[in-house]
Amino acid sequence: MNTDFLKGVIVPIITPIDENELIDETALREQVDYVIEGGVHGILAFGSNGEFYMIEEDEMERGLKIMADQAAGRVPVYFGIGAISTRKCVRLARMAAANKAAGISVLQPMFLKPTEAELFGHFKAIADAVPDTPVLLYNNPGRVGYTMSGNLVDRLAHEVKNIVGMKDTSGDMTQTSEFIRRTRDVGFKVFGGKDTLLYASLCHGAVGGVCTAGNFMPELITEIYNKYAAGDLEGSLEAQFKLNPVRLSMDGASFPVAAKDMANLRGRNAGLPYTPSLPTPEGPVLDKIKAEMKQAGLI
Repeated sequence: MNTDFLKGVIVPIITPIDENELIDETALREQVDYVIEGGVHGILAFGSNGEFYMIEEDEMERGLKIMADQAAGRVPVYFGIGAISTRKCVRLARMAAANKAAGISVLQPMFLKPTEAELFGHFKAIADAVPDTPVLLYNNPGRVGYTMSGNLVDRLAHEVKNIVGMKDTSGDMTQTSEFIRRTRDVGFKVFGGKDTLLYASLCHGAVGGVCTAGNFMPELITEIYNKYAAGDLEGSLEAQFKLNPVRLSMDGASFPVAAKDMANLRGRNAGLPYTPSLPTPEGPVLDKIKAEMKQAGLI
């Protein structure tokens, strides 16, 4: 299986919606063009910042078709899966494969606390259902309450042929580095999942990052990757330092509304989050976001 395309900055694209909380096709097409023109190397449909947990399956399929059509082969379009049950994940994986997704990203089950054996069986069943589709694991302990272990990732990478990479959002560089070290013999592709650690992840051997910042400052987050890939380590680090205060200012807001807030501040037609989430109100948190964006020359 060719995995050479698995690299660079992949944006977990936001999902613009209308007043009925259905996907706004025009706004979504505009966002696809914006991130591609901003230099991203791939699009992840329905990642965490795409609010996957709010969207019905038929809407997901409609959204994936819109994104793939608008991208028109300019960059790969991946599909994010965050369901709890193995059966639903398999169903979504098959839908994504039928719609020619370049790959799927699978979050570990939320709410549950599965054993290593249960997790192995879960991921293997999903991968086996789409044997010709690259599968990326998505480790997000901050949201699900537990982390994937090095042993689990090692075993999946070596025993399941189409589990070919992962996104690690642990924020723990030792863990990210261990995922890379233990799987490098099979060409397993690890992406960093923290925008603020993209440079550090690349230094440890990551192939890129899945970066929220691509939604509202794609030119800056891709600069980190592009300069690193070109051997300009000093320039890459400076770009990282420029990005970090902006990205950190998001942490004061209710997840995941800041991504849409910041896109809107840059003149994007990002719209509102799905309820019960609400846009960040006027006050200290929004003031901090605006101040850091101004300091970075983004607004």
